[in-house]
This record gives sequence, C-alpha cells and structure tokens, in this order.
Amino acid sequence: MSDHSPFVASRRDFLRTSTAVAGTSLAGLTLARSVHAAGDDTLKVGLIGCGGRGTGAAKQALNADDNVKLTAMGDVFRDHLDSSLANLEKQDDVAGKLDVAEDHKFTGFDAYQQVLDSDVDVVILTTPPHFRPAHLKAAIDAGKHVFCEKPVAVDATGVRSVIETCKAAKEKNLSLVSGLCWRYDNGVRETMQRVADGEIGDIVAIQENYLAGGLWKHARRPEWSDMEYQLRNWLYYTWLSGDHNVEQHVHSLDKAVWAMGDTPPVRAVGLGGRQARVEPIFGHIFDHHAVVYEWPNGVKMFAYCRQQDGCTTDVDDYILGTKGRATVLKNRIEGEKSWKYRGEKNNMYQTEHDELFASIRSGNPINNGHYMTVSTMVAILGRMATYTGKSITWDEAINSSEDLTPAAGYEWGPLEMPLVAVPGQTQLVV
Repeated sequence: MSDHSPFVASRRDFLRTSTAVAGTSLAGLTLARSVHAAGDDTLKVGLIGCGGRGTGAAKQALNADDNVKLTAMGDVFRDHLDSSLANLEKQDDVAGKLDVAEDHKFTGFDAYQQVLDSDVDVVILTTPPHFRPAHLKAAIDAGKHVFCEKPVAVDATGVRSVIETCKAAKEKNLSLVSGLCWRYDNGVRETMQRVADGEIGDIVAIQENYLAGGLWKHARRPEWSDMEYQLRNWLYYTWLSGDHNVEQHVHSLDKAVWAMGDTPPVRAVGLGGRQARVEPIFGHIFDHHAVVYEWPNGVKMFAYCRQQDGCTTDVDDYILGTKGRATVLKNRIEGEKSWKYRGEKNNMYQTEHDELFASIRSGNPINNGHYMTVSTMVAILGRMATYTGKSITWDEAINSSEDLTPAAGYEWGPLEMPLVAVPGQTQLVV
C-alpha cells in the first residue's frame, strides 16, 4: 500500500489510537469550546434530504434531546418536504418539537445551503449519496454538527473530499456521526469487541452476505425531465447511489472493515451483472455483485450482495477465526469460547442520535470520519472490480480521478442515460 494513502495504519496502531482518543483527547476538551455545551439552550436542527430515511432520522434526532427543535428543511422536491413534515406532525412524541416556518422550507439544488444559512446548530444529511461530499463540506465549513448518512460518496474523488472535511471537523471540535448504524447496536458492539479481544482467535476469513430482494421504484410521468426521473429513482443510477454494492452493501462491508481494525484491503477482484432487473426503470446498475477483498496479512473477505426478488435471502456477517466463528448480526460466537449476547437490546438508529446529541451537550465531539470513509471506499473498490472485471488495488482505487458528476451539471432537463458496465470492456478511470 502506498505511503500516500490517507488510510495507512496497522490494526494495532488503530486500536491504540482509538483507545487513546477515547481516554484522553476528548476528555481534555472544555465545555466552553462546544456550542450549547451548558445543556440548557435549544438545539436547532436542519434536515437536508426529506425522503423516508431523512424523516426517520429527524424523528430520532428530536427524540434524542429534551430541548431540540426542527427549524429548517430542504429537499430538491417540494412534495418530499411536505410529505416528510406531514409524517412528523402525526408523531405524538415529536409534534411539539416542530417549528418549521414557511420561509424555512427550501427546495431546489441549493436547498442545502439555505438550510445551513438558517441559523441551525445540527444538520441531518440524507440526500442521495452523490451529494454527500459537497453537503458535508458546506456543513462543516459553516460550523454545524452533522449526522451523515451512508455511504459518504459514490466515487474516489468524493471520498478524498470527505477525508479532508472530516479533518476539518476535528479541528473545529464538531461532532460527526455516521449512518453506519450497526456500529451503534449493543449486541453487535459486544460481538465485535469479543472478536477484537481474540475470542475467535486470529481472523482467517470473512464472509459478508447482503442477499436481499428488490426495492422501490417510480414509473415515469410525462412532465418529468430526465434529471427529475433519475433523481426520483436515484437507487438505480451509479452517479447518485454508487450502485447497491455501495449504497446498501456498505453496511456489511463496514462490519468487515471494523473486524480488520478499520484498515483497508490491498486489492479486490469480483464479478457482477444484470440478470433479473433489466428493464429501463432499473437504470443501469447491476443486480448482483460478488467480490473478494484481500488484506495485507492475507485475510480475505468474500462479499456477496444481490437485489433479486424470489431468491433466498441472507443478511449477516460470518467472521472465521482459528478458535471459532462469529455470526455478527446473530450476536453469537461458536468455538472454544461459545457465547450469545443476552444483554439489553437497543434501537441503533435512536442510539446514533442519542450519542450525537449527548456529545454536543458535553463538549466531547464524536468523529466517525475515519471508518465511514474507509468503508465507503471499500464499497467503491468492489464496484470498480465488478464493473471492470479486473483486479484493482487499493491505491489504484483511492487515487482514481473518476468523478460521476453529470457533465451538464445540475439542470432540470435532458440527462444522458449511463451505459451498463461491461466487465472486460469498462475501464478503470485512473
């Protein structure tokens, strides 16, 4: 791995550093250095991206603290914003925390900037992933605490931008919590800690499965431009979602990265294609990917994801060690030290926000920037391998100049339909 990689670190170094940060660096921050650290001021929240995930995240944010209000909302589409607010107004536990005036409802491609300019303290970033690097940079530049949904980019250019933004967040003592939600699940946390403590011995191999069915789609309306049609079906366009190996499977890949001490693999090779979802409404992404990743110590991850209806489903993580096996989502270890989690269950989505707002109040910021960028880039590396059919190194991937932003920019009108990748013909953008 190149010394120029922003992710160079050993597993031992990572664990030592993360422990030190938790035990010393954060403890040294003073309350006076954090906005609203006294704990008696209203935290004003802005929602950027008002789809289903954004609506859920807003509800969880409003439940995370006694003195918080949603004061601004932004989305490219007004109907998304109105639907989100209407759904929140129906929720008895948060209805009294809604204070979104008409002049704080923003639409269009610049809605995110208008939310940031509206005197909010915390922003929730839940637009399609393509926009995440620009929105996150603008939020940190504006001095806002952030809940940032996964993935954080769809190409290496975006990931490199996010890496720099995460550094800036640390310098400004701003909290940055990732939507890689399994990191906030009690049972998964305990299982992964036991893996880190060596209860399955040395890791030999990892299998990651996200074998699922299809997701939603919206038939085209005559009045929709190409841009609007793609945005309303953003899952099926790589420039918006990164393909489902990035948009969905990143949850599973993140747990493998976690097990490997949040260090990246050195290479990946894979295969994928379209078999079941071939109609135009499914855009141009693949419906299955199979990728083998390899770490410097020889450990391999065998990662499979599929979005095909009528097939066997399996979403779980299998970490194989010299002394046993961990099945992560089942919170179970089998082997020399067999174990099953019996502790308190929690709502990981709520815990993300509970810990975010607690960190803001205490003046001890959380920064999930390192692992959210590593895991996102691992997912992008996998897509590069399946689209090209080639073995791709980490350095080739992270240094790629690929930028999936539409050449025509963000305009309501014609937008070229990307071609379906053809392994062996599609080339890596260097």
